[in-house]
Amino acid sequence: MANEVSLGNSYLNIQTSKNVELNETLSLMTEEGVCDLEVKIIANFETIPEKYHEVFLNILTAKYYSKVSFGNNPFSQCLPPKKKKWYQFWKQKYRL
Repeated sequence: MANEVSLGNSYLNIQTSKNVELNETLSLMTEEGVCDLEVKIIANFETIPEKYHEVFLNILTAKYYSKVSFGNNPFSQCLPPKKKKWYQFWKQKYRL
C-alpha cells in the first residue's frame, strides 16, 4: 500500500515498508524538442525512530524540492489548536 503526497507539482510516494520515494522530472528544452530526465530518490525510514519521521521528511523535501509540508503528510504529529466555544472568550490561556 502506498500513500502519495503532492507538494505543488512534485510528488512523494510513501509505502508501508517505511521507504520514502521522491520523484522529480527534469526537463531540458532543446532545438530538437524536450528531453526529460526522471529522478527517483529512495530513503529508508526503518532505521530511525518514528518520532523523527516528520522531521526527516521535511528535511528531504526542503533539500530536494525546496518545499516543506508541515502537518500535511502521513507522519505529521502536528495537531490543530483546540477551538474554544463562542462563550469561552474570557477564559485565560495560562494560569498565574
